[in-house]
Amino acid sequence: MLLLILNAGSSSLRFQLMESNGWKIRFKGHVDGIGLASCELHGNGVTQRGKAKNHAEALDLALTVLQKTKFLTTLKQIKAIGHRVVHGGEKYNAPLRVTPKILQDLKKISVLAPLHNPANISGIEACLKYIPKTPNIAVFDTGFHATMPEKAFLYGLPYAYYKKNHIRRYGFHGTSHAYVSEQSIDWLKKNKRPHEKIISCHIGNGVSVTGIHKGKSIDTSMGFTPLEGVMMGTRTGDLDPAIIFYLTKTLKLSLSQIEKLVLHESGLKGLSGVSSDMRPLRAIMANPSDKKYPSVKRAFDVYVYRLIKSISSYVAPLGGLDALVFTAGIGENAWYLRQEICKAFEYLGMQVDNSKNKSAIEGGWGPIHSDKSKVSVLVIPTNEELRIAQEIEKITRQRI
Repeated sequence: MLLLILNAGSSSLRFQLMESNGWKIRFKGHVDGIGLASCELHGNGVTQRGKAKNHAEALDLALTVLQKTKFLTTLKQIKAIGHRVVHGGEKYNAPLRVTPKILQDLKKISVLAPLHNPANISGIEACLKYIPKTPNIAVFDTGFHATMPEKAFLYGLPYAYYKKNHIRRYGFHGTSHAYVSEQSIDWLKKNKRPHEKIISCHIGNGVSVTGIHKGKSIDTSMGFTPLEGVMMGTRTGDLDPAIIFYLTKTLKLSLSQIEKLVLHESGLKGLSGVSSDMRPLRAIMANPSDKKYPSVKRAFDVYVYRLIKSISSYVAPLGGLDALVFTAGIGENAWYLRQEICKAFEYLGMQVDNSKNKSAIEGGWGPIHSDKSKVSVLVIPTNEELRIAQEIEKITRQRI
């Protein structure tokens, strides 16, 4: 069965054409520059320039390239389409087939994720336009965290704000955390190591840490929105709300200016004054004589400390720690970051094998702990598209 997996961003469309038999990827590509004067499609060695003022036109470009390059003969070959949808609210947790009613509900929920859900919905609507008879399956990033207990997801606001306005902690990156936790549990079981108490660290431009007990999320660092939690590439992470009052009353910043500040101008980018990308920051840290070294080192130290603090906060609720898992772009490649984080947990008996740690980059998969370590430490490249494909295959099979 041939599946199309879509991950629609605000100005991009990532897509994979995948066979459910063996999960072979036929084509993996992305369209960037949606809404700009021109856009580009890249994938499988193919580059195609064009124009796409919206996601529907971006999808049309992708489908046209897939057929011109013979990866698709006809659109009827696509038996189901899977969509990453960031926010499902409290109503939608499990993967489901999108109906007109559900689509309307998702539009209402978009107020909870204004930076993400509108793009996800545009991807669904594009498919309804160009491949109207093919089922669309939504897989929700918030779904994995639906198992969080009330004591973990409530804020210290009057309870009415939760009941009437649904203000609570939802958590994100759920598709990624679900995938790597399943992979880590499988590895731990095969190697006869403890596997019930796991902390998963999704460290990319966005960062989230999740405590997982027996395969279920019990708490996570992101909350009502993906702004809460650990400091990130351009986002502040946890912030005293009174700072917002100060910025408005004393510094006279508007709400739109503050929103831009905390979402796009802070984090590693804001503290370093250089970049949100860890790679150039690493290059500067390798040269202490660089005039930018002090600010970059300071940003890195804060970043590491916030991660250690977040990871530590789940050890007690879990009742210990069996495995620490690193994933996503920085988590999978920044061995020096992993090294600094793991040093903080030597008190738990965690020991990292430096050789294994430095080798686990660029797609490297596996354990980086030493033989004597009491806590397993794993690097597992995330694969959200595969997780989505597996979910939609289950739903599609159930309907056959």
